[in-house]
Amino acid sequence: MECFAFGLGVGHQNSEDQWLDTYYPKALCRPDPAVVSIIADVFDWDGSNLTRQITADDLDDFLEALEDSNDGDAEGLLKALTPLAGSEQPLVICALATDEKPQTVPEVYLKLSMISMRKIQPHGTNLDGMFGLLPNVAWTSQGPIDVKELAHAQTRARAYGDVLTVHSVDKFPRMADYVVPQGVRIGDASRIRLGAHLGEGTTVMHEGFINFNAGTLGTAQISAAAHQQWAHSPVAEIL
Repeated sequence: MECFAFGLGVGHQNSEDQWLDTYYPKALCRPDPAVVSIIADVFDWDGSNLTRQITADDLDDFLEALEDSNDGDAEGLLKALTPLAGSEQPLVICALATDEKPQTVPEVYLKLSMISMRKIQPHGTNLDGMFGLLPNVAWTSQGPIDVKELAHAQTRARAYGDVLTVHSVDKFPRMADYVVPQGVRIGDASRIRLGAHLGEGTTVMHEGFINFNAGTLGTAQISAAAHQQWAHSPVAEIL
C-alpha cells in the first residue's frame, strides 16, 4: 500500500467542532511499509487519502502496535506520540496515499509541517486551494481562537481577572509554535510562518521574514523577506 505522508496530531476546534489548527509531534513522508501496515490495521485504512478524528483509545492501540514493531519509523513515532496518551484535546490522523490538493485543515497543517520539518522542500507538495480551507484565526496567549468567538473569549478572560493577548489574526501560525528545526537562530519568531523551510545554519534577524513555501537550504542569514521564489545569496541558496 502506498503512503505519501502520515501524521497523528492534536489540535483546537471551534464551538462547531471545526478544526482551527493541528500540531503534529512527528510527520512521516513515505513511511516504511511496516508502519504503513500498522496504520492500516489499527485505523482500518483502505489506502485512500484520509483525515479522521480519533479517540484516546485509538491512540493507545496505535502506540501498543508501534511498541511491538522493530521498525525505525515505528520507534520514532512511538517516542514522539507517547506524550499525547491521555490527552483530552481533539486527536486526528491524516494518512495521504497520494499528494493531491488538500481537502481538510489537518491535511494542510501536515503538509506545512513537513516543509518546516525538512521532510520536503518548498513547492514539493500540492497546496492548491489551501487558502479556502484555512480559517482566519486569532493566535492568542491561550492558543488559537475562532475570530467569531474572540470577543466572548476576551470578555470571559477579563471576568476572571486575566488578559487575553492577541498576537496576530491570520490564516498561518508562527512556525516556532509547531516546528523548531535543529541548528537555526531566530530573532523574532512571529516573522516566520509555518511552512517555512530553514536549512541548518540559518540565522533569521529581527527584520527578516520567511513565508510558507520559502526559506533556505543551508547556512544563511536572512535580514529581509524571503518570499515564494528562487533566488541566490552570497552565503546560501534561498528558496
